Amino acid sequence: MGDYASDCPGCSCLKMENGNILISLGFFRTAVVVPEVRVADVDFNAQVIHGAIEQAAKSDCQLVLFPELCLTGYSCADLFYQPLLLDHAQTALADLAATTAHCSLLAVVGVPILLDNRLYNCAAFLGNGKVLGMVPKTYLPNTGEFYEERWFTSAGHTLEKTIRIGNQTIPFGTTLIFRARNFPECSIGIEICEDLWAVQPPSGSAALAGATLILNLSASNELLGKASYRRDLIKQQSARCLAAYLYTSAGPGESTTDLVYSGHALIAENGIVIAESDRLRFETQIIMGDLDLQRVQNDRLKNNVFSSSQANQEYHSVWFEIPRKRVSLTTGRPKLLRSLSKRPFVPDDVSKRDEHCKEIFTLQSVALAKRLRHTGTNYVTLGLSGGLDSTLALLVANKTYDLLSMDRAGIIVITMPGFGTTSRTHGNAERLAKLLGNTFRCIPIHEAVRQHFEDIGHDESVHDVVYENAQARERTQILMDVANQVGGIVLGTGDLSELALGWCTYNADQMSMYNVNAGVPKTLVRYLVEWCAENEFSGDIAQVLHDIGDTPISPELLPLSEEGELQQKTESIIGPYEVHDFFLFYMVRHQFPPRKVFFLACQVFDYSQLELLRWLRVFYQRFFSQQFKRSAMPDGPKIGSVALSPRGDWRMPSDACAILWLNQITEMEKLYD
Repeated sequence: MGDYASDCPGCSCLKMENGNILISLGFFRTAVVVPEVRVADVDFNAQVIHGAIEQAAKSDCQLVLFPELCLTGYSCADLFYQPLLLDHAQTALADLAATTAHCSLLAVVGVPILLDNRLYNCAAFLGNGKVLGMVPKTYLPNTGEFYEERWFTSAGHTLEKTIRIGNQTIPFGTTLIFRARNFPECSIGIEICEDLWAVQPPSGSAALAGATLILNLSASNELLGKASYRRDLIKQQSARCLAAYLYTSAGPGESTTDLVYSGHALIAENGIVIAESDRLRFETQIIMGDLDLQRVQNDRLKNNVFSSSQANQEYHSVWFEIPRKRVSLTTGRPKLLRSLSKRPFVPDDVSKRDEHCKEIFTLQSVALAKRLRHTGTNYVTLGLSGGLDSTLALLVANKTYDLLSMDRAGIIVITMPGFGTTSRTHGNAERLAKLLGNTFRCIPIHEAVRQHFEDIGHDESVHDVVYENAQARERTQILMDVANQVGGIVLGTGDLSELALGWCTYNADQMSMYNVNAGVPKTLVRYLVEWCAENEFSGDIAQVLHDIGDTPISPELLPLSEEGELQQKTESIIGPYEVHDFFLFYMVRHQFPPRKVFFLACQVFDYSQLELLRWLRVFYQRFFSQQFKRSAMPDGPKIGSVALSPRGDWRMPSDACAILWLNQITEMEKLYD
């Protein structure tokens, strides 16, 4: 791969305190513009573009993208033969390049360029006060309403590698990758309009050559149904390339002699639309969004198909600098210009959430059905506490038995009240099992555990880890032994969040013969139970499920108060599950370091930053120290993009050291001293 600069920076690590915090965390603030345009009025168009650049700069945008041939207007037709139009556009381009210097950003503008008696439809990359590169269009549409070949030459018909504009020699061609010296994750490839619609878009090869961000300058006319197709095309290309994708198109200011241009603009990232313009508006629109290029890079690192593929041509690097502003970690924290949910495992849209829950519930049920068919058993034993996790497992078991046309009485539900069991949870467990038509058994564990304490010489008044774990292991022993009695299997109930934190007793609730909840995080369990109450069941069953959903999360291992009230609440001990699930998603799914996870958490949660840091430390300490429990976890189905099975997605040594991650948290904590 060739370079157009000899001072390639190599790999450098940006420090949060010394530069723009967004860049240091892998974010790149961009804007796509649909400018108001007058056909062939270069001065007016340049003025509008200049104003949009200045406005984007005020919002700290680092790159702004404009449509195809926006300096002249796309629909100039035979006016493209006029030297006056072409010369004026080139002069305006030089002025806009100068604008990028005092506005401290990058801009990409569509312009016609004359080279060796051929006219090219080009994207001009502007930055640092100069034209840094010029990318000509490869695929020229020449059917139906389009006839670009009348005026323009395809990039495939030139051997030129540079072009002179004024006293500047500028890289020219379709094999340019624009790379930021001070932001290694930022490498930019460019394609123009029809290039995207080709069988093999240039962006695919550019992505394999290292481009993490693809820009598309377009002039797509509007037709009935075309907008949704175009949106899907952009989403799919960004997903296929594992890249961010900026797209903007000419607006209704273009000629309407035969066509209407809608000004459709989108910002996408790996299959997700971050921002989108309104269509068919005459005034200038500026759509902004923060791209996570570190996330793009991490996704590529994990994708062996991507890493084993190669670009189909040699690319050349054009190096540039991204201007940065000094921003403190604790003050002046910028608000991200992208949608960010505090519950990344749960869709915000209610209809999508319902669809999501239905699919998960079906996956769990089919997974268990396969296991029952394979073992040939008609029985499962399940410990039902009256809490969310065991309730979900029970509902899945009943759905499975219905799928297999098996008698629900084969589901042996056992409640095992101990020292911390409340009447509410015990009552809900018994009522639910009987309403569902399962076999119900109540086996108290008080005396068995007391006998165990006596055998090992443990003082019952000492409520330590022995006191708690002895109860958990007694319950598992009962479940295993009853399963042996009936020739069945023990159905596990622990969820993904508990596995991540190790909030389970080794060789107790950590163990089963099959665990249908292993891939479901805690924040999603609650929604699944509520969804079941609304969609799978009704009447008294639904009433019980709603009450279970309102019950505080607790292992119920410590004694109750004198009034019989619960004294042990999980989230008061380790922190809110919604926060830990957030940490889990960004740490495992995207491999983000603690400082970035913390930054994102501060964007969506109302907890104090010190609270979030405290829980972040708890998360990393437990995640590393409790891997041995996950290394011995039972079989269970993968449900979403985050899974912790040692046989599948997550392979980690049980004795891995957490010092690097904890040290980064310590450094952040020092900022609050």
